[in-house]
Amino acid sequence: MDFAKILAGELNVPEQYVSAAIRLIDEGNTIPFIARYRKEATNAMDDQVLRQLADRLEYLRGLEKRKGEVAATIEELGAMTPELQKALEAAKTLAEVEDIYRPYKPKRKTRASVAKARGLEPLAQAIFAQKPGLDVNAEAEKYINDEVPDAEAALAGARDIIAEQVSDDATLRAQLRRFYQTFGLVKSKAAKEEDSVYAGYYDFSQAVNKIAGHRVLALDRGEREGFLKVTVEVDAEKAVGGIRRMFVKAGGGPSAAQVSAAVEDAYTRLIHPSLEREVRSNLSDEAAEGAIQVFGENLRQLLLQPPIKGKVALGMDPGYRMGCKLAVVDETGKVLDTAVVYPVPEFKKVDQAKAKVKDLIRKHHVQIIAIGNGTAGKETEIFAAEVIRELGGGVQYMVVSEAGASVYSASKLAAEEFPQFDVNLRSAVSIARRLQDPLAELVKIDPKAVGVGQYQHDMPQKRLNETLDGVVEDCVNSVGVDLNTASAPLLARVAGLSASTAKNVVAWREENGAFASRAQLKKVKGLGPKAFEQCAGFLRIPGAKKALDGTAVHPESYPAAEKLLSLCGFADKDIGTEAIQALPKKAREIGFAALCAETGAGEPTLKDIIAELLRPGRDMRDELPAPMLRSDVMSLEDLKPGMELMGTVRNVIDFGAFVDIGVHQDGLVHISQLSDKFIKHPSQAVKVGDVVKVKILDVDQKKKRISLTMKGLNKQ
Repeated sequence: MDFAKILAGELNVPEQYVSAAIRLIDEGNTIPFIARYRKEATNAMDDQVLRQLADRLEYLRGLEKRKGEVAATIEELGAMTPELQKALEAAKTLAEVEDIYRPYKPKRKTRASVAKARGLEPLAQAIFAQKPGLDVNAEAEKYINDEVPDAEAALAGARDIIAEQVSDDATLRAQLRRFYQTFGLVKSKAAKEEDSVYAGYYDFSQAVNKIAGHRVLALDRGEREGFLKVTVEVDAEKAVGGIRRMFVKAGGGPSAAQVSAAVEDAYTRLIHPSLEREVRSNLSDEAAEGAIQVFGENLRQLLLQPPIKGKVALGMDPGYRMGCKLAVVDETGKVLDTAVVYPVPEFKKVDQAKAKVKDLIRKHHVQIIAIGNGTAGKETEIFAAEVIRELGGGVQYMVVSEAGASVYSASKLAAEEFPQFDVNLRSAVSIARRLQDPLAELVKIDPKAVGVGQYQHDMPQKRLNETLDGVVEDCVNSVGVDLNTASAPLLARVAGLSASTAKNVVAWREENGAFASRAQLKKVKGLGPKAFEQCAGFLRIPGAKKALDGTAVHPESYPAAEKLLSLCGFADKDIGTEAIQALPKKAREIGFAALCAETGAGEPTLKDIIAELLRPGRDMRDELPAPMLRSDVMSLEDLKPGMELMGTVRNVIDFGAFVDIGVHQDGLVHISQLSDKFIKHPSQAVKVGDVVKVKILDVDQKKKRISLTMKGLNKQ
């Protein structure tokens, strides 16, 4: 199988670049490294395309391996024919391969295997041949024995054998698979008479080829929980009629009638249940894959939220009985102070709480407050807004999703990071740091716990983990990491570094002091040449003696960068200064072809080097819209239909997006209300973290539901 040719066609990428990508992957290079530092080889494929290529390559290799296994088994049975060999070679999916293998696959005890054991296979073959003159009863009487008492029993056994043979026919199954896909209906009914969140599916029907992924996942969960009975239905008469046309011969006489009866039995007992399971399984797999991709994209946007740099932050982890936990962290995330207060009026300690918070704000010059959105979050937000008013402003707050904070604070990692704090105070630190640098803090948490998915616990966990880990890796490496301040969990996400080598980097730093150069990474235990090659470009040393160590320029390209500077009349000291801004003009005057020849670098690498020399250590997140901070607060009761508000997109799912408009309860913008244009998926209109204008459509105070629209309010 020519993998490069197949993938080139599927991805619409020239074969030479696909071949190069496959070679680089097989050599053990990481996706971020290939995407960033091997652009000439792959024609600048981005990390997402490369991951798609790698996933598909793994599938195709698995398909090739399975074809070989099936071919070997059929050969051992002495049943291989040129037609079978050709069919195997042409198979494009594992399902097609399994269809071909089906007749030769060892089976558990079946009605057909029992009939064969009783010696009825010759009778079945004679009937299946459907010779017009065959007297089936007379023929059947020849097979009467101790286990076959009469002719009818012999015919029944023969029909069982024929039914299994029909069911195992690969051509038939392929045709019926298309029939089910085109004309099948997914139906659900109530499995028990009681109200539930699945009430909308108690009498539900939708075409197999049109049903949305989130509905499939809801049906699956409802069935697992015992509330729904889900089926796949087609026109059985039409299906059986098609099978008869394939296997029942016109003018076949009495034997044709036996085959016809076997066909009906094959469909009802064997084919339909099998294809129904297959259709359900495929729908679930496709829905899960779609949900995983949406989850991955949401996670990407969440991790790439712009940081709020250079500000002292106060983290507030709301609570009732245990109080509101406070943690002040400096501009670098270092914990300066902690406290516990009771801002909820019922505890009658609001004044003391205000005094303490004001004292912390004044003492540490707090500029931003991060408030967790969990239990008592609304009361804490109201309290914070009152404190800000009483201070005369100067401080802003933002409600931060605390999803996963409790998981992190109780983890071994948090205990190692903050052994002096109890679990609750660790959450407050995490919440404060999420506002300062979402990426650096959220990498410490299981991606499934960050609250931007749907049905994530129903997903194939291996596939989900692979996808989410890939997203985290891509985000960390696209932003870059400060080698001298990064935590071990953040370093572990850098291409080429494992959890153990990341810990070794931190240990080396603690023992020897800050890294002065990237070259010192080679002294870290367990960090060999290959790991250095993969990770070095993503690890930055701001303010390093060698300016290139503070950029995304890879050490392998230092000679090219230095030659470029020299050819254009600049020096190392000019990197990042006003003078270097003339570099692009100088490069164009000399010409990229000439520069490539002189430096030995390809044009994509050269352009990346120029961009880094202009803005060393550039953080791509700085170019995104800043997070929306607030200084006042609203409640659900303040909302009226027609009101227009600004909000932040918190989650994007198949049927819409949830937007935080500052009332503690996120509002839903249904997919039909997201855009003035037709969109197939909400992700075409919004992303997690987007700041958008919305209009209130409806507020259900009792159910605490807010319906929003974005139509006519945002430029598309």
